[in-house]
Amino acid sequence: MRTLKDADTGTTVTVVKVHGEGALKRRIMDMGITKGCSIFIRKVAPLGDPVEITVRGYELSLRKGDAENIEVSEAVA
Repeated sequence: MRTLKDADTGTTVTVVKVHGEGALKRRIMDMGITKGCSIFIRKVAPLGDPVEITVRGYELSLRKGDAENIEVSEAVA
């Protein structure tokens, strides 16, 4: 399983599934990260936390722990 945390900077990925339960999953989905949406990885902090992404036209910063709950695949060009 490849997660958002493992994706390379400058790549675009597609969300396959959001893992987690309850409030964690709801918070991620409320940010607009849902199955099938595209995410562009803008930057990763030097120690890997946080990850800055662009999703649905706006920028977000996600903690590494939250990024581990987002299963992704390479986007088809």
